Amino acid sequence: MAHKFADITFTPTVKDLQTQMGSRSSYARWEEAPEAINHLLTGAEAGFIAARDSVYMASVGETGWPYIQHRGGPIGFVKVLDEHTLGFADFRGNRQYITVGNVTNNNRVSLFFMDYANKRRLKLLGRAQIIGTEDTATLERLALPDYRARVERGILITVEGFDWNCPQHITERFTLAEVSAMAASLTTRIAELEAELAARPLPPVGS
Repeated sequence: MAHKFADITFTPTVKDLQTQMGSRSSYARWEEAPEAINHLLTGAEAGFIAARDSVYMASVGETGWPYIQHRGGPIGFVKVLDEHTLGFADFRGNRQYITVGNVTNNNRVSLFFMDYANKRRLKLLGRAQIIGTEDTATLERLALPDYRARVERGILITVEGFDWNCPQHITERFTLAEVSAMAASLTTRIAELEAELAARPLPPVGS
């Protein structure tokens, strides 16, 4: 199959359901491309990931249960290292280590990068590798010198496939920085009007 995300996720059962629901013919065209697609990160994916300040990452434990964890940090904390690889510094959190434990036994992961403001999302499948503190060269590539958080390890992800989703049903949400930017012109105008009022002479007493 040419579309590598579909190659992984479109199992026989999924295809049967697509047939029942009438979407199989449109997705079948993904299999007809002459060369593999959606497995090498381009500038579009790299730019989108670089603009995010969070990601949701799913893994599967030894009990067979999936687990989803939110990872956050400064914008660009997830770094695209090359067309096959992305990674991030793993900061100390609540110290449950569920994701780290899961990928130690099953390195398959799924990531969701969300842009709520513009109703866009990027789904990515890959294989995770835990990077210990002894690998200083790799950790330096993932480092965020200006972010004050304790780095316990690094996580590298080799991309297996990705897909861009349609914007349906994504609720628009905005960060404080985005709201402040949108309100900046209003704040400036309010300040100008307040300054104009303050500069006007007061009316005579009793007028």
